[in-house]
Amino acid sequence: MDFGIIIGVIGGLTFLVLGILFAGGSVLIFVDASSMMITFGGCLSSLLVGFPISTVMKMPKFIRIALFPTRIDPKELIITLVSFSEKARREGLLALEDDLDELEDPFMRKGLQLVVDGTDPELVKAIMDIEIEQMASRHTDNKRLFDDAATYAPAFGMIGTLMGLVMMLVNLSDRSSIGPYLAVAIITTFYGAVACYLVFTPIATKLDMLTENEYVMKTIILMGVLSIQSGDNPRIVKDKLISYLPPTTRAEISDEIGD
Repeated sequence: MDFGIIIGVIGGLTFLVLGILFAGGSVLIFVDASSMMITFGGCLSSLLVGFPISTVMKMPKFIRIALFPTRIDPKELIITLVSFSEKARREGLLALEDDLDELEDPFMRKGLQLVVDGTDPELVKAIMDIEIEQMASRHTDNKRLFDDAATYAPAFGMIGTLMGLVMMLVNLSDRSSIGPYLAVAIITTFYGAVACYLVFTPIATKLDMLTENEYVMKTIILMGVLSIQSGDNPRIVKDKLISYLPPTTRAEISDEIGD
């Protein structure tokens, strides 16, 4: 679980509440049902206009992905690929077939199966490149849902502000209504800003980072598979793959595999 998201959201809300209390205000005055309906209802409605309903309904799933990301250890990944390269050089590519069923990563399993089947290297690269590109495209589309929500929420906050101001101006003769209408005008903007900068934009950023990490991992697998197919020395395979990683991680892998 990514506790950073939980800590960040709870921390952000806590600081907002403390700011209100230290200023001598009450948290309850920031709770307004009509402002919530305008801001969040309008945001959801705009998402339904711009995206298929099936995609919008997946928002909780994407939030869950951000909260519980799939962790891929690059060190173990490279060690596995190097061990396959050693076995392929020692026993031949066909010897790898016995280990394919034990692989948990479907992308690696698919690439090595293509190699074992004797597929042309250029075709192997083309097939795996397409899968990487499609993965990145799907993830970008999912992230757009939160990017757009981060745009719509403040926009409907401003719309709520305009609505509140109009209602206030129309009823200036009734002084008792000025306060409630002005509250709607201001609180909708508050809701939109908080939703945008504390929830939607950070989750979009998190999903983007997860996509980048997965892209790097799949690129490492692709390079490893092609190196195995070409019969590269395991030391060369290791040097190729660790070039995608930061220096500290490279040193750990070199210490474990050896030079």
